[in-house]
Amino acid sequence: MGTPRKHGEPRGSSPRQELLYDPDLPTPSHAEQARTLLAGAERGVLSTHAVDLDGHPYGSLVIFAQHEGAPIFLVSELAEHTRNLRGSSRCSLLVTENGDDSPLALGRVTLVGTCAPVDPADAAAVGASFLARHPAAEYYADFEDFCYWRLEVTGIRYIGGFGRMSWVEPPTWNAAQADPVAAHAPGIIAHMNDDHADALRLYCEAFSKAGSVSEATMTGVDRYGFEISAHTADGPRPIRIAFDHEVADAKAVRGQMVTLVKRARQQLGRS
Repeated sequence: MGTPRKHGEPRGSSPRQELLYDPDLPTPSHAEQARTLLAGAERGVLSTHAVDLDGHPYGSLVIFAQHEGAPIFLVSELAEHTRNLRGSSRCSLLVTENGDDSPLALGRVTLVGTCAPVDPADAAAVGASFLARHPAAEYYADFEDFCYWRLEVTGIRYIGGFGRMSWVEPPTWNAAQADPVAAHAPGIIAHMNDDHADALRLYCEAFSKAGSVSEATMTGVDRYGFEISAHTADGPRPIRIAFDHEVADAKAVRGQMVTLVKRARQQLGRS
C-alpha cells in the first residue's frame, strides 16, 4: 500500500515544523487517491510504441471510462495509437488532476500495462459503461472502424504533488475504491467555509495542538475526515480532523460534523 498522503499539509511547508495533529489519523492511501483521481477524470494521454518511428513513445490525447475497475477506450482503426497497439500492446495512460495550483503541485497517476480489444462477448457491457461516461460518443460508437479496448493495468505510479509519490502494488490498486465523498467535496467545503467558520475554529482548538485559532478554512474532505488551514500565532498551519468512522456520502459527513462540533464544545466548556 502506498504511503498515505498528508494532503492537508500546505505545499512547500517545512518538514521540520511539528505537526499540530496526529500523523497516524486515517488518511486515504495512495491507491485510494489514485482511484479517486481516475474516477473524476474523462481524458488522459495514452502512450504507445510508434510503428513508424522505431518504437519511440507516442502520446495521444484520449477519452476513457472504466469498466470493472479497468480503463476502457473507444478507438478508431484509423488512429495512430490503434495502429501502434496492433504492433505492441504495451502502453501507459497518464491522468492528471485539474486545479488552479501549479500543475506540478497537483495529483497525477500513470497506469502501465497492456491494451487489447475487448472480447466481442463483453462489448455490450463495456460499451454501456463507456457511453454512460461519454454519451456524445454514441454518435460514432457503431461505426465499423471503431471498437472498444481495455487496459490491463500491471503498474501504477501515483504522484500527489511535491514529495508525495509511490509505486502502488497491483493487488492494492485492484482492492482500492474511489472516495465516495469526492463528488460532494466542493459543496461541503464551500458550505462549511461560508456558514460554519465558528465550527471550524472549534474543531482546531479542541482536536489539535493549535491552541487559539483566529481563522480556519476547510481545504479538503474525504471518507475518513477533513483538512483545515488554521491561522495560529505561528501563522497558517495544516490540521487534519478524523471522523469517528468511515463515511459513504454527504449526509454521513454532515452527521459527523454535527457530532464533532458538539463534542468540541463540550471539551472546551462552551455551550
